[in-house]
Amino acid sequence: MLHYVGHSTATVCPDQSPHDAWFSRLDLLKHLAHHEVMLRLALSTLWVVGSLFSWGMTATEPPPNIILIIADDLAWDDSTPYGHPSVRTPHLQRMAETGMRFDRAMLTISSCSPSRSSIITGRYPHQTDAEQLHWPLPKNQTTFVEILKKSGYWTAAAGKWHLGDAIKDRFDRLWEADSSGFQLPSGKAAEGNAFVESAQGEARSGCSEWIEALNARPEGQPFFLWLAALDPHRPYDEGILDRPHTVSEVRVPPTLPDLPEVRQDLALYYDEITRLDRYVGKILDAVHQQGISRNTLILFISDNGRPFPRDKTTLYDSGIRTPMLAVWEGHVAPGSSCPYLVSSVDLAPGFLQLAGLDIPSSMAGTSFAPLLVHPEQSIRAFAFAEKHWHDYEDHSRAVRSTHFKYIFNDYHDLPMTPPADAVRGPVFQSMLQLSKSGALPAHQQQCIRLPRPQEEFYALDQDPHELNNLIGDPAYTRVIAEHREAFTSWKNRTHDLVPAFRTADEFERETGKVTPARIRPRPSKAEMRATRHP
Repeated sequence: MLHYVGHSTATVCPDQSPHDAWFSRLDLLKHLAHHEVMLRLALSTLWVVGSLFSWGMTATEPPPNIILIIADDLAWDDSTPYGHPSVRTPHLQRMAETGMRFDRAMLTISSCSPSRSSIITGRYPHQTDAEQLHWPLPKNQTTFVEILKKSGYWTAAAGKWHLGDAIKDRFDRLWEADSSGFQLPSGKAAEGNAFVESAQGEARSGCSEWIEALNARPEGQPFFLWLAALDPHRPYDEGILDRPHTVSEVRVPPTLPDLPEVRQDLALYYDEITRLDRYVGKILDAVHQQGISRNTLILFISDNGRPFPRDKTTLYDSGIRTPMLAVWEGHVAPGSSCPYLVSSVDLAPGFLQLAGLDIPSSMAGTSFAPLLVHPEQSIRAFAFAEKHWHDYEDHSRAVRSTHFKYIFNDYHDLPMTPPADAVRGPVFQSMLQLSKSGALPAHQQQCIRLPRPQEEFYALDQDPHELNNLIGDPAYTRVIAEHREAFTSWKNRTHDLVPAFRTADEFERETGKVTPARIRPRPSKAEMRATRHP
């Protein structure tokens, strides 16, 4: 059964407060949700037929080719289409000008492998049994790729894999990039905290085999490509661009101190974004040259946010908000934008709907496909995100609406330590020293401060960097209650539970050095549940 997509058309009257308007929308959405089952039964068939005509397709046309490009650690606003004045991304800008920019695209988690597991299954990380970093996706999980493959698609992946071995058979071909550049070894080999480098030159981008994968597709057969970069993941290399970004071009977020070492680190991050952009351009050009633009959807996203303190692995927008661009000649309006919420959990059902296939009940998302034609629609009132172990233990949840963010920190007794590679980096080390000397401003202390608040609430229009926690502000009592209600409902609906035990940190929180707890390969969730007890 295909998912029905409904939307609210509530408007704000001139004398209506933003809060009142918010509740009008919520009331309408609740009413729609109450009748969702009947609406799905009545309208799913009509929607499929109508979609074919809306997209300019006929029933005799083949299903579209789909190319999904995934950046590694790219913040939503660190590119030209999203207003960054300095990062050079002409090909991402080309995607925005010839296709659609999604302005409120959200990820389900800000951690590499769990995010990818969520995308490929259309499920929230805790539903995949791969919610912690480096947990492999179990073989019993259904992916949209295998459904495409069984329906006649040729499927291939090239670049960063990071999903384990069990589901590699979902793809006809796999070109796995060498990720040794940012994988510390375990045991004795890790004692010096040195990386074992094997990838060299352009191979370190994770993108060097993308074109080979595209060219390997069989003629006359629809295809799906999973193209996953290693850029702009740490560690960074100097000299990868003929014209590198300078420290004067850097825009330092207010959550970081404006120091020379911070600017230099961000400049190297910008360089890797530009290198990634160049490979995106190669794919755009190849699709055009091969004459398949009118039947190929190209979608670009990131797996999580900027790999800096208070960004990656957090539930702030700098961690879970993603750039999302879609190009499909003749179907997606050039220069269009979608202002409404969409979640990465919506991609899998969307790809299946575009292919004319049934969406399995295991998928938790709502198809994003209607937004490609009707960006004025809204497919969800809330987007949900979660945080789990990533080098360090943590457990938090977030509810994101159009204008607000609610966060619940289960482990508020633990600091919000960034990933270990960021801990070892110059930015966090400088922040740590400033904090110890009392020179780090309060709004830059969130990765260090203890205890953390158990609840956080932000008004995003007035506070886009989420610096002012409004959880105790009486002016927001009603809207906070609505977000709490949405959070509780989602937890119950998806069977989300706090783990019975905590997982040991694999790195020291101030130095990033390996602890004795680090072993490889990391045991899976099933293995841990079988061997460990509360």
